[in-house]
Amino acid sequence: MATLLVTHHACIDHDTGDLHPECGDRLRAILRVLESEEFMMLHREEAPHATREQLMRVHPLSYIERVMDAVPHDGHHHIDGDTILSPDSGEAALRAAGAVCAAVDAVARGEVRNAFCAVRPPGHHAEREQAMGFCIFNNVAVGAYHAREVHGLKRVAVLDWDVHHGNGTQHIFWDDPDMFYASTHQWPQWPHTGATGETGAHDNILNVPLPVRAGSDEFRQVMTDQVLPAMRDFKPDMIILSCGFDAHANDPMAYLLLQVSDFVWATKEVMALADEVCDGRVVSVLEGGYDIRALAACTVGHVRALMGI
Repeated sequence: MATLLVTHHACIDHDTGDLHPECGDRLRAILRVLESEEFMMLHREEAPHATREQLMRVHPLSYIERVMDAVPHDGHHHIDGDTILSPDSGEAALRAAGAVCAAVDAVARGEVRNAFCAVRPPGHHAEREQAMGFCIFNNVAVGAYHAREVHGLKRVAVLDWDVHHGNGTQHIFWDDPDMFYASTHQWPQWPHTGATGETGAHDNILNVPLPVRAGSDEFRQVMTDQVLPAMRDFKPDMIILSCGFDAHANDPMAYLLLQVSDFVWATKEVMALADEVCDGRVVSVLEGGYDIRALAACTVGHVRALMGI
């Protein structure tokens, strides 16, 4: 079966202003490299809007309306020092969350083997009622609850290897025994959450902080010894990846030393686990990655692995 690529031009049009690291050039670079001949077998779909019903499984209506009402008619509106709205940001945020729901639909129905959502704004820092860290809606959480409510996939695991801890996903999953969140991330690092003692109300959170300048050996060891076994024990019905590539050695936003080969290895390990526990159901969702060349190279390796090439 094919791998699905879900994206939308609106996600490029989300304008964060001059010199902002989370910019449209990130997605342009990804889509450019995925146009090469080796990716012609990708199944491609435009991301739909997330519906209000889909968003409200994660975010209260008051928050959704507050965000959409804050989208400016021109210029920029700063939710905080890092999270910026432009006139096209509401459309982009709806498409980003909608992409994950569409990917979940296709994978759950067996129409594709797995999926990669090339979208922005990212989502893993967005809490139930708080946008932050470049994130507006929590895209992976919206997809996880969509998988449960629409497809009966009761237990969903999110694995987050972004260099920054996904405080929003942890916050949303904390009290839900059928949602599992595992994160590898640099420590110390913004947002200053993700300590090992943060385990969720039902031991459904696993945080594995990595020290500054940790590289391939450390990452692969914690994945092998802690993350993958915990996910296997959880026995998810679907795995969703919060797929940030800012732990790459060249990324300017943090100080881990991963290489493209590490993300390829991790992707293959997750796919093997998914084949074992959940009929191969994997949906990958772009989060961070701010060195454009490294981001593009990591994406190529990741999508090749998803495609089995």
